Amino acid sequence: MPKLRPAPAWSVETWLNSPHPLTLEGFRGRVVLLGTFQMLCPGCVQVGLPQLARAYDLFPRDQVAVIGLHTVFEHHSAMNEGALRAFVHEYRLKFPIGIDRPGSPLPETMARYDLQGTPSVILIDQQGRLRLKRFGHVDDLWLGAQIGALLTEPLGQADFSETAACTPEGCTP
Repeated sequence: MPKLRPAPAWSVETWLNSPHPLTLEGFRGRVVLLGTFQMLCPGCVQVGLPQLARAYDLFPRDQVAVIGLHTVFEHHSAMNEGALRAFVHEYRLKFPIGIDRPGSPLPETMARYDLQGTPSVILIDQQGRLRLKRFGHVDDLWLGAQIGALLTEPLGQADFSETAACTPEGCTP
């Protein structure tokens, strides 16, 4: 089995729907569902963001943190912070949303996670380790099962690296 690695830190320049900056370390003890998106991405608007909103409403916040990451790698002038704030208001998105820090050629967090594009779904376990990374749409029931599996793992074990692994198809104990 491959060794599990810590999820890379987020590089966020601004947070929306949060009174203070958020860090991955601040979510230890919770499963983190990170969804990447762009405002002008049809798949993000039609599928990815509604899925994040459903997860935010469904899972207890003390067990699962749902985070959006606006990661712009095209149409930079159209997708600025002001436009994103209006978008978040119009779509009534309640979960925290970070604006990925621009980088060259890709935004910093997008590059750290080696993402192919948006929408992408990332799951981070309660110990801060990257457990799943999927590009494109994933089924709600499948995603819920993956989150449920991560929630049932015992907290505080030293390392699952020899007994657990995640592939693009999901996590296995």
